[in-house]
Amino acid sequence: MEASAGLVAGSHNRNELVVIRRDGETAPRPLQQLSGQICQICGDDVGLTSDGELFVACNECAFPVCRTCYEYERREGNQVCPQCKTRFKRLKGCARVEGDEEEDDIDDLENEFNFMGRDRHGMQFIAESMLQGHMSYGRGGDHDMPHVVHTMPQVPLLTNGEMVDDIPPEQHALVPSFMGGGGKRIHPLPFADPGLPVQPRSMDPSKDLAAYGYGSVAWKERVENWKQKQEKMQVMRSENGVKDGDSNGDGPDLPLMDEARQPLSRKLPISSAQINPYRMIIIIRLVVVGFFFHYRVTHPVNDAYALWLISVICEIWFACSWILDQFPKWLPIERETYLDRLSLRYEKEGKPSQLSHVDIYVSTVDPMKEPPLVTANTVLSILAVDYPVDKVSCYVSDDGAAMLTFEALSITSEFARKWVPFCKKFNIEPRAPEYYFQQKIDYLKDKVLPSFVKERRAMKREYEEFKVRINGLVAKAQKVPEEGWTMQDGTPWPGNNVRDHPGMIQVFLGQSGLHDMDGNELPRLVYVSREKRPGFNHHKKAGAMNSLVRVSAVLTNAPYLLNLDCDHYINNSKALRESMCFMMDPLLAKKVCYVQFPQRFDGIDRHDRYANRNIVFFDINMKGLDGIQGPIYVGTGCVFRRQALYGYDAPKTKKPPTRTCNCWPKWCCCGLCFTGKKKNKVKNEKKKKGGREEPPAYALEGIKYGVEGISKDIPLPLPTTKLQKKFGQSPVFVASTLLEHGGVPEDANPASLLKEAIHVISCGYEDKTDWGKEVGWIYGSVTEDILTGFKMHCHGWRSIYCVPPRAAFKGSAPLNLSDRLHQVLRWALGSVEIFLSRHCPIWYGYGSGLKWLERLSYINATVYPWTSIPLLAYCTLPAICLLTGKFITPELSTVASLWFLSLFICIFATGILEMRWSGVGIDDWWRNEQFWVIGGVSAHLFAVFQGLLKVLAGIDTNFTVTSKQSDDEDFAELYTFKWTSLLVPPTTLLILNLIGVVAGISNAINNGYESWGPLFGRLFFAFWVIVHLYPFLKGLVGRHNRTPTIIIVWSILLASIFSLLWVRIDPFLPKSDGPLLEECGLDCN
Repeated sequence: MEASAGLVAGSHNRNELVVIRRDGETAPRPLQQLSGQICQICGDDVGLTSDGELFVACNECAFPVCRTCYEYERREGNQVCPQCKTRFKRLKGCARVEGDEEEDDIDDLENEFNFMGRDRHGMQFIAESMLQGHMSYGRGGDHDMPHVVHTMPQVPLLTNGEMVDDIPPEQHALVPSFMGGGGKRIHPLPFADPGLPVQPRSMDPSKDLAAYGYGSVAWKERVENWKQKQEKMQVMRSENGVKDGDSNGDGPDLPLMDEARQPLSRKLPISSAQINPYRMIIIIRLVVVGFFFHYRVTHPVNDAYALWLISVICEIWFACSWILDQFPKWLPIERETYLDRLSLRYEKEGKPSQLSHVDIYVSTVDPMKEPPLVTANTVLSILAVDYPVDKVSCYVSDDGAAMLTFEALSITSEFARKWVPFCKKFNIEPRAPEYYFQQKIDYLKDKVLPSFVKERRAMKREYEEFKVRINGLVAKAQKVPEEGWTMQDGTPWPGNNVRDHPGMIQVFLGQSGLHDMDGNELPRLVYVSREKRPGFNHHKKAGAMNSLVRVSAVLTNAPYLLNLDCDHYINNSKALRESMCFMMDPLLAKKVCYVQFPQRFDGIDRHDRYANRNIVFFDINMKGLDGIQGPIYVGTGCVFRRQALYGYDAPKTKKPPTRTCNCWPKWCCCGLCFTGKKKNKVKNEKKKKGGREEPPAYALEGIKYGVEGISKDIPLPLPTTKLQKKFGQSPVFVASTLLEHGGVPEDANPASLLKEAIHVISCGYEDKTDWGKEVGWIYGSVTEDILTGFKMHCHGWRSIYCVPPRAAFKGSAPLNLSDRLHQVLRWALGSVEIFLSRHCPIWYGYGSGLKWLERLSYINATVYPWTSIPLLAYCTLPAICLLTGKFITPELSTVASLWFLSLFICIFATGILEMRWSGVGIDDWWRNEQFWVIGGVSAHLFAVFQGLLKVLAGIDTNFTVTSKQSDDEDFAELYTFKWTSLLVPPTTLLILNLIGVVAGISNAINNGYESWGPLFGRLFFAFWVIVHLYPFLKGLVGRHNRTPTIIIVWSILLASIFSLLWVRIDPFLPKSDGPLLEECGLDCN
C-alpha cells in the first residue's frame, strides 16, 4: 500500500472520494550507497593498519571490527569474534593478554612482554547486546545494506558437491581469500572485488566443523539426526493414537525431542504452603459469618429497633458482596513465558519470520484533553517494538477529526525514521522517548562505548526539537480561524465540523513508504477518522473501535489485535512476543480469545493516596480469575484474537470415546446407553427436518471479494444474506472475516482497498447488522470493555493473564481527588447500565460456555455500585449512635463477644494471607480498603442514581468539574482542589462523625465513669469511618502552609474535648457540698 498516496477522504453514501496530497510531497529518496567498512559494534569506521591496509580483526570470517573494539574485546571481553566465535589472535602492535599462543610469524618485541591480565573474569562485554540485528553480516541476508550488490564467486562449497536448497549461497561456511593488496589480509565477502582471483582457504582440522555455519558437513549430519527424531516422534504419536490435528494438550505426554517443540508457556500454581491456609481461613470465615448472623438476627435491640434493622440489612449485603468477591479468587495461578522457544519455533535463521501479524489500535478524541505529545510517544513506542516490521500495523483513531492530531502524526512519522533505528541498535527500554529520557539512570555504566553516548546526546537534541514542533502546533490550535482550518495546499480540512464530516484515511508509513535512516522498512502507520453525520448514534469509543476493526480487516487483516489508550505506551518492547507465547502455542488449542496485561502507571505519588495503581485488583483478583476462565477485559493493554471479536464460538474440545467394562452384561450396557442413543436419534431427526447441517465457520470455499483487483475464492459457511446481516454490506470485509489466519490477497488493488475502507467506516454501515450486539465491541454501556469480554466468555472462549517481569504497558492516572472520583464514577455507571440491561450476568448466558465461578466475578463487577447505598447508611450509624446514646447491638455476653472477635480475626487473617501469596504490600492493601469506602459513598452512589435516570427515564446527567491553578512542582496536581458534587456525601459523613465523637465524649464526661464502657464501642465504630475517609479529608483540606493535615484534624478534635472538660471542671468557682444560698433581703429574725 502506498504510504505517499495522501489523505483519502470520502463518504460511501454520498459517493464521494477525494485524495488530498500534502504540499511538496515527493517519492521516497533512494538510499545512500554504503562505501567503506563500518564497525559492527560501535558504528565507527574500521580504519587502516600501519601498512595502509584495511584493519581485519578476525582472519577466519573477516567480521568488521575496529581496532578500539578489538583491543577492548581482547582485554575486557570474552576474546572471541562475535560472528564465528573464534578466539582473536594477537595482531602486530597489540598487547599480549592471557591465553595468547606462541606465534612465530609476528615480530613485535615492543609489546611481546607487555602482558595484561583480565581484571574481571567472566565479564560479558556490552557489545554482545549491541550486536542484535547485525549478526547477519557475512552469513544471512544483509538486511542493514539492501542496496549493496553481492557478487558470489564460484568456489567449491563444503556440501559434498551438492547445493542445499533452503540455504542461500552466501551462508555457506567456506570464506574465500581475496589475495589483493599483497595477500596479507582476508577481506569481507560482501565487499569483494569480483575482478580478483579467488583462492579457496583450506579448513582448519582443529576447529569444530559446526562453527563454519549452515553449509558445513556437520550441518548435514544435524539435519539427518533431526529427521530421525521427527520420524521417531511420529511413530510414538501414532502408537498413542494422537492425530496430527489433535494438539490441545490433553492427550498423553510425548517426549519433547526439540526445544522448539516445547510449550511456549506454563502455569505456575501458588504453592500449597501459601494457598491452603488461605482457603482454610475462607471456610472458617464463612462459618463464623453464619454464627455471627444467627446471633445478630436472634438478638434485636428493642430500644433502637430501626438502627438494629438497618445495620443487619447492611451487614447481610456486605456478606453477600464478600462472597462474590472472594470465591473467584479460590484458584489463583501465575504464568511464565519462554521467548527463546518462540524464536526457535517461528524465527528460523535464514528464513522469513513466521510470527503472526498484529494490528495495533490507538484511540484518541480531543487533542486538548489528550495532548498530542502523549499520543506521539505511544505511537513511537509501537513503531519501535521488538517485532518484525512487516508484521506490525498501527492504526490511530481520531474520533474528533482534529487537524492537530493529523499534523502531529505527520511530524511523528518523520521523527520515527530516526528514533526507531536508534532504539533497535542499542536495545533501549522503554521506547517512548519522553519516558526514556526522563529515566534517572546511569546510562554510562557497564563501560558503554563512546558511540552510544554520542548518539544518545544527538537523539535527545532531535527529540527536543520534535517536542518544540508538536507544542508549536498545540499553541497554534488554541485559536481556530473563523473559516476553519485549511491544509498546506489550500484545501479546507474535511473535519472542520466535528459532528458532520466524511471518513478520512491517511497511510503515513508502510512497506512502500519512507524507510528509516538506516534504510530499513518501518511498520505501517495509518490515520483513521470515521464518518460522522447528524442523526446517527456513533456509540463513542466502542463505535470507534469497531470502525478500526473493519478498516484493519480490509487493509491488513492481521489475525491478532492490540488495543491501547493514547496515554498507554509500550514499556516492554517484547510485549507482543509475550502475548504470542499464548496465542501461537498449539497446546492451548486456539481457545484463547485475548491476553490481558495488567495496567501500570507513571507519575503517581509514592504513597498512592487514592489507590490509582489498583494493585489489589490487578495482582490478586485477576490472578484468581486466570485460574478459572481468565481475567476480565479492562479496556486497554489487551491482545485479541480477531475471530473471537467476530462473535464465533470457541472451538470445541474433542472428548475421548466412552469406555465400558467387559465385566458388565450386555443388557446393562444397552440400558445405560439407551438414553444417549435416544437423544442422538432426536438430533438426527432434527437435522433431517432442517436440511443439511451448517458447515463450520472456518470451512473456506465459495465466495468472491467482488471488488476490482480481487478475485480470490473464499469459502461460504453461511448464506450471503446472513453474512451481510451479521457483518454488513461489504464483500471485501465479509470475505476477510472467513480467513482464520488473516491476510490480504497479493493481487488486491490498493486503490480499491482504500475505497472499500472508506465504505466500512461510513456512519450508516452498521445499520441492521450485528455490530455492537454480537460482533465487535458491544454497545449499551459506558464500560464496553466488561461487556465485550463477558460476551466472549459466554461463547466458550478463555482469556489469559500475562504479567511479564518488566511491565508491558504503562499509562498515566489522575492525581487529584476530583479527577479520580470522576474516573471511578464512569466505571461504576457502566456497571449499573450492564446491571439494568439484558446482558446482566445474573440472568444472561446460562447454558453457554461461562463457568459459574467466572459468572460470580462478572456479577460482582456489575453489582458493586449498589453497595454504596448500604455503605452510606452504615457509615452514618456511628454518628447517630453517638448523638442519641443508643447502639446497634445489645450488651454482649461472653459467647457473643467470642463471635465478634472471631469475625475480626478472620477478616484480618484473610487480608494477611492474600498479601502473602500475591506479594501485595500492606500499604497498597490498606489504600485499597480506604478508597473502597471513599468511592463507595461518593462516586458509586452517584452512579446508581445517574444510571437509574439514564436507563429508566432517559435523562443523561453529567457532573461538571471546575479547577483552579496549581503549583509548578512535582505532584502539584495532587493538591489541586476541584469542586464537584461528588464531594458532598463523604464531606457530610466526616462532619457528622466528628461531631458525634465530640458529643459522645462530652456526654460520657457529664454522665460519669459508668458511661465510658458503652462509649468505647460507639467510638470504635466512628473512628473506623474517619480512618477510612482520611485520604479524602487530606485531599479535601489540601496543604495550607505545608502543615500536615493530621495535625489540623487532631488539633480541632482535642481543642473541642479540652474545652468541654474545662467547662465541666470550672476551676475558678468555689465548690460547696450543699445548695447554693442567695440573700433575699428579708430579716428572718
